[in-house]
Amino acid sequence: MGMINHCKKLLIVGGTAEATALYNRVKTMANIEAIASFAGRTQQPVTPTNPAAFRIGGFGGVQGLIDYLKQQKIDILIDVTHPFAAQISDHAAIAANECGIKRLMVVRPAWEKVPGDNWVEVDSHSQATMVLPGLAERVFLTIGRQELSAYAEVKNIWFFMRMIDPPQPNLPIPRGELLLQRGPFSVVDELSILREYQLGAIVSKNSGGDSTYAKIVAARELKLPVVMVQRPPVPMGETVADIESAIAWLQKQ
Repeated sequence: MGMINHCKKLLIVGGTAEATALYNRVKTMANIEAIASFAGRTQQPVTPTNPAAFRIGGFGGVQGLIDYLKQQKIDILIDVTHPFAAQISDHAAIAANECGIKRLMVVRPAWEKVPGDNWVEVDSHSQATMVLPGLAERVFLTIGRQELSAYAEVKNIWFFMRMIDPPQPNLPIPRGELLLQRGPFSVVDELSILREYQLGAIVSKNSGGDSTYAKIVAARELKLPVVMVQRPPVPMGETVADIESAIAWLQKQ
């Protein structure tokens, strides 16, 4: 019977608001000691209230993560990374497997096309740059800062680029205007940007979630095409769609 009181150590790997929400729920659970790790993609990540139990930055590849899991004696890993953070998810899958620990992925559902949507679905940013010419001359580029340079060579298109943090100073960026802002955004906001800057198309990653869906609604209302970059494949393993399901899964471990 002594096993019931064993405290399980949980590592939450994330960088999204969901990771923080999960951490704040889990830290009150009996028999779970949680550590949250943030990728540090944005310069001011939304961090939990107890700074002792979180870390920021990468692990130094798969081997670094394996070493960390062993040093910290982690029992369970929950991957709440962004749907486009494919490398971290792959590393988490390999490391958890190597260490023989349980792993769960929380993957928010992708946006689904509805009647009225005009999506051009592509598999990569380089594919997106190929479909843009002829689609519009002024484009709303809402893909964050990491992949901006992929669009730098696109000719004859003016880009309105919105992101949380400024791009790296030495990277080439497309011709156009930058706006630094953190969501959520309302449909009214998005409609006014599209109209004010006379934007004829949107480039977006299929991130899912509510915080940036308004631009998709606004494009539908204005009958504008959306170049939608599809998600990379998720590694094999148990997956849930939201925090509630992750908590339920955790209670069974």
